[in-house]
Amino acid sequence: MQALHIRETTVGVDPSLIAQSYYGLAKLYHSQEKYQQAEKLCKQALHIQEQHLGINHPVIASILSMLAKIYQGQNKLDQAKEMNLRALSIRENTSGEDHPQVATIVNNLVEIYHAEGRYREAEPLIARSLRIHEQSLGPEHPYMAYSLSNLAENFFLQGDYVQAESYYKKALAIREQHLGYDHPRTASTYDSLARLYTVLGRCEEAELLYRKALIIRERTH
Repeated sequence: MQALHIRETTVGVDPSLIAQSYYGLAKLYHSQEKYQQAEKLCKQALHIQEQHLGINHPVIASILSMLAKIYQGQNKLDQAKEMNLRALSIRENTSGEDHPQVATIVNNLVEIYHAEGRYREAEPLIARSLRIHEQSLGPEHPYMAYSLSNLAENFFLQGDYVQAESYYKKALAIREQHLGYDHPRTASTYDSLARLYTVLGRCEEAELLYRKALIIRERTH
């Protein structure tokens, strides 16, 4: 907040620097689940940067993606979808339709479709993100794990537990290899597999994975 106050009160400061501070603080508040404060700051950053850079700049796409996450945290799914679609259009036009940033936004849309129960509509989006990540980054890149996790989740939510387990394990193998056994995203995959095993009645396996995830979170908290 002190850095933001200095920038706001400094004569002649570049408006984009103020916007950067608003955006950084919005990301912090989002991580703390202070969504109302985060939304206000993110909108301020968006307004400044649209005036400064134009409405189709890649920076605008990043702010829109963050605003979408903030809306999603408040369960404002329609607004979150709108922001992601705007961000997606900007990224496709500025970076190309097969850029990894495009795949990231596509995955964000998948999460919204999952929250809405629109699993069939999520499938082509997941396929697109997998294709982009595999072609641009390779089949073992950590970003692939994100798309694979979304695919596993899509199968899980539709009750196809065999396929869900297969893709969760593929995502886990990538994360353990490239992020390590103590990374928070590895812990998230342990949690997902544990939830699946709980549904299947494989309680001992579920407990082991939940305990692994808990240890990681206690270490990294």
